[in-house]
Amino acid sequence: MSNRSNSLLPAVWMISAAFCFASMGAMTHAVGSRCDWLLIAFIRIVCTFIFSVGLARAAGARLVVWKPRTLWMRSVAGTISLTCTFYALTRLPVADVLTLTNTYPLWIVLMSFRDGTKRNRWADLACVVCGVLGVVLIQRPEASGHGDVVAVLIALGASVTTAIAMLGLHRLREVDARAVVAHFSGLASLTLAVWLLFAHPIAASALAMDGWVIWLLLGVGLTGTLGQVFLTRAYAFGSPSKIAVLSLTQVVFGMGFDVTFLGRQLTFTTLVGFAMVLGPTAWITTRSAARAEQKGVAPEPTPEPEAAVARQRMAS
Repeated sequence: MSNRSNSLLPAVWMISAAFCFASMGAMTHAVGSRCDWLLIAFIRIVCTFIFSVGLARAAGARLVVWKPRTLWMRSVAGTISLTCTFYALTRLPVADVLTLTNTYPLWIVLMSFRDGTKRNRWADLACVVCGVLGVVLIQRPEASGHGDVVAVLIALGASVTTAIAMLGLHRLREVDARAVVAHFSGLASLTLAVWLLFAHPIAASALAMDGWVIWLLLGVGLTGTLGQVFLTRAYAFGSPSKIAVLSLTQVVFGMGFDVTFLGRQLTFTTLVGFAMVLGPTAWITTRSAARAEQKGVAPEPTPEPEAAVARQRMAS
């Protein structure tokens, strides 16, 4: 009984991480109308920076800044993905954003199209086409205004830059994963701080703040950090090929938040669209994680929990 419980713990941690990330998205959406979205993203990434640096120091990992150059490519792409994700979270339903940003495995497949066998290439291409059609079905009943269309494109941009970041991460096996996360979160924190200072003054955001807004902002940072902890434990003690697909449960949690707190009504067309996106994504994620295990590649902790929880597995 004890062994069975231990084998289930990684799955419990992964689902807990997904719930935390979905909760972070829901709180971001809730506070988005009262607070500058850049400030929300800044608070989130600063929490990640503090956590990752502390984790690296505790483990005796050497932090890196200037080299290798690929590290900068990964951090710049991750910073763009972060900002796009938080912008979209304040303008679209949570489940939609989580689904759109989780399409990054499909873009990785597209970017690596020439690397597989002919049979795998066509199967992967079919997954990409299915996912794109699913996005169209999801957004057709929702995107009624220009702002929604822009937010959808930005959310997809987040998934594309995430794919670029993951391909860069694949070349950084000689750098400790905690140092990679610290570098990304440090660059993102600095970038957002400068952006807030010159383009979006914090004083303007603070005018609309009250106790409820402050609690929501703290909740964004707390749930994101807790999700990172649960995620790290899930991959440290579980089989990636068995638990990677569980990361997509964050979309289910996101749907629950949308229905409960936003009064959203999910149409049949929208549900079919979700299935068309998440099905191919789950298949590619599981297949890639299984291949990584067969090669004996150790999993690394995921740096940006607001998007796909298992995204670094896809780089293997």
